[in-house]
Amino acid sequence: MRVVCCWPKPKRTVREICEELILSQENLKEVCDVLHEELNKGLGKDTNPEATIKCFPTYVRELPNGKEKGRFLALDLGGTNFRVLLIQLGEKCSMDSRIYAVPQPIMVGPGDGLFDHIAECLASFIKERELGDELLPLGFTFSFPCKQEGLTKARLARWTKGFKCAGVEGRDVVELLKAAIARRGDVKIKICAILNDTTGTLMSCAWKNHNCRIGLIVGTGTNACYMEKLEKVELWDGDLDEPHQVIINTEWGAFGDNGCLDFIRTEYDNNIDCESINPGRQLYEKMISGMYMGEIARQVIIRLVAEGLLFDGKSSEILEEKGSFFTKYISEIESDKPGDYNNCRVILEELGLNSATDTDCANVRHVCECVSRRAAYLAAAGVAVLLNRIGEESVTVAVDGSVYRFHPHFHNLMTEQISHLIKPGMKFGLMLSEDGSGRGAALVAAVASRNSR
Repeated sequence: MRVVCCWPKPKRTVREICEELILSQENLKEVCDVLHEELNKGLGKDTNPEATIKCFPTYVRELPNGKEKGRFLALDLGGTNFRVLLIQLGEKCSMDSRIYAVPQPIMVGPGDGLFDHIAECLASFIKERELGDELLPLGFTFSFPCKQEGLTKARLARWTKGFKCAGVEGRDVVELLKAAIARRGDVKIKICAILNDTTGTLMSCAWKNHNCRIGLIVGTGTNACYMEKLEKVELWDGDLDEPHQVIINTEWGAFGDNGCLDFIRTEYDNNIDCESINPGRQLYEKMISGMYMGEIARQVIIRLVAEGLLFDGKSSEILEEKGSFFTKYISEIESDKPGDYNNCRVILEELGLNSATDTDCANVRHVCECVSRRAAYLAAAGVAVLLNRIGEESVTVAVDGSVYRFHPHFHNLMTEQISHLIKPGMKFGLMLSEDGSGRGAALVAAVASRNSR
């Protein structure tokens, strides 16, 4: 009789468990190749209907020349807050704004309720500033996937970012806003343009930096737009006059929804997707953006605790709650100097983990670094593809969003990786865009007003 010895499996280390979050150069080059193909599908007339990256033409064809002047209103809806702005462009620029909340019941209620809320905020803002007699041009930043059919016509393709208002998908959101304003009958507004926050980000940056060609958001969600030659946009149904270019809103958050990114997705990504309000959608976004990064880190930490590699195998009630590890924690933990765990300890104590050792803190930091580096590298791969498509010698990339803005290393991680993935000899710079969804909206309205004269 043969005796079989069943030795216990050696315990895997923290680094081994985190390894699946680490992307190789080969992985990233494959991501670039696949994204390039998916963008071509989005721009193609025959392939667009089945494409996951929709590549919507924005009908914005001219960039600011820096000489725009006048007073403009801007509306900005792209998350749980909503802004109304009054912007003065010219030799002296000024901005007056107010933030209004979008309550959770409105985010998931009927569509008319949302647009009535926006109209009420707008009317309140105008009355407070005694602007009632002035017909001001307005730029409307609506940061959700839309199929634009003109500069002032855009149909919502689908809700994202936790919104699920009934009766809006497939409808023109400018008409819905106009109807809500008309129902009130107490303000006069000329809507000159509807745009996405990525387009606003590009326009705001291009006002000062005339070689800006890409707008990128890495915040609650992620998206990018870029200036494309009309000859490459089979979807284009406008005139063919100069300039022979148009800003394309890629809606790249949906990259991977057809399974083309499965080769880098992990069990944590699958869990987050299954538990989200939009399973199977926005898979690239779910690996990069602020809405999900903290939860990815929490799931890895829970796994490490379960395997006895963190906190002596003891979790806490708070840590076990979905969404309890905020994305801002990643930025704060990585802001600690190497070997210093002050922020990390404060955060762990907030989570009910009061006895963390230095080794625990170092391991939690490692998890955060793996999650944020993967996000930065994936965003960098996307930007590199756009830079290679544009093909100009020197291009500025306008960037905004809370993750890019507040994570201490995101800019450097992106810059380092883009340099590896672009064609030799190309130069680029990442520039923090100042208030793209506000000033950018005003600039789109200003350029539209200039061209309509």
